[in-house]
Amino acid sequence: MVRFRSINAFLILLSFCVSTAVTQSSPASATPVTAEGDYVLHDFRFKSGETLADLRMHYTTLGKPEKDSSGKVTNAVLILHGTGGTGHQFLAQQFADVLFGPGQLLDASRYFVILPDNIGHGKSSKPSDGMHAHFPQYDYDDMVLAQHELLEKGLGVNHLRLVMGTSMGCMHSWVWGETYPEFMDAMMPLACLPVQIAGRNRLWRKMIIDGIRNDPEWKDGDYTTEPHAALEISADFLLIAGSAPLLMQKNLSTRDLADKYLQDSMQRITSTLDANDLLYAVNSSRNYDPSQRLETIKAPVMFINSADDFINPPELGIAEREIKRVPRGKFVLIPISDQTRGHGTHTSAAVWQQYLKELLAESGK
Repeated sequence: MVRFRSINAFLILLSFCVSTAVTQSSPASATPVTAEGDYVLHDFRFKSGETLADLRMHYTTLGKPEKDSSGKVTNAVLILHGTGGTGHQFLAQQFADVLFGPGQLLDASRYFVILPDNIGHGKSSKPSDGMHAHFPQYDYDDMVLAQHELLEKGLGVNHLRLVMGTSMGCMHSWVWGETYPEFMDAMMPLACLPVQIAGRNRLWRKMIIDGIRNDPEWKDGDYTTEPHAALEISADFLLIAGSAPLLMQKNLSTRDLADKYLQDSMQRITSTLDANDLLYAVNSSRNYDPSQRLETIKAPVMFINSADDFINPPELGIAEREIKRVPRGKFVLIPISDQTRGHGTHTSAAVWQQYLKELLAESGK
């Protein structure tokens, strides 16, 4: 069975019990040792009214939790991945080697870093595990609820020093700030907007959803082999949504280079996609809209987008308008440069780490 794994083009693009199977591993980069496990949420009720007897949440951690005299965890950092990603993506060199090493901003000898695979992604419960299109129709509120229960019931974390998220994880950060306003000291959403998904952002998502559902080979989600046309149209949009025009023009400066890149990318992306997993993941944004309660966020917020982001283009002016409603909010628009990567700038920590340093200093206890 094809599993839904991290897709580079998309990155640029709870009674409860613990079933913890912890393994130790050393990432390929110079990051500290990691621990992995699974937390099972029993009889999880989704906002749709559907239930799942056992919802598995997989996670990766670095470091160890510390508590103050009152028993509050003081050093936990939750980092949330984007659509199609996993917690493991943050162990890549351009993120982990900049942030998690000795003396760095999120030094794993000082911080307890938590990297979950969210519902529908990675090694957490997802449609391709066997339920296919009969899997519950989860949304962002469900995903954040599961994250919260993983922290409190699974990992014993009752407070967060920082919530950080990229793309979908960026949107989850806004949900966190409004749903659990006392739970964190600081928030850093990267690459999203705190409003309902509409306009072009909704269009390309709906095109993927319709492209999958309208492929006869999808068979209402009960296919035995991946629907070819559905995967191709999905890959097409993932490539465009994650693109950075200047970077592509530089690296694909001839017709032949562009054609070869498309051919290679299509083969790579479609080989790792599961149509149902992608359909569910993209559709989970359908009722996201934190704009009604931005004033209720209490933590300092450092909100960052990049100017070459296809999904969240700066000319909309939405970020600048909405951040004024966040009591302790600041917005930074990173200008286009040789270091930006379109929507995927969020994974290049060297580009924005100075703003994380500022946020940690401002929100320090």
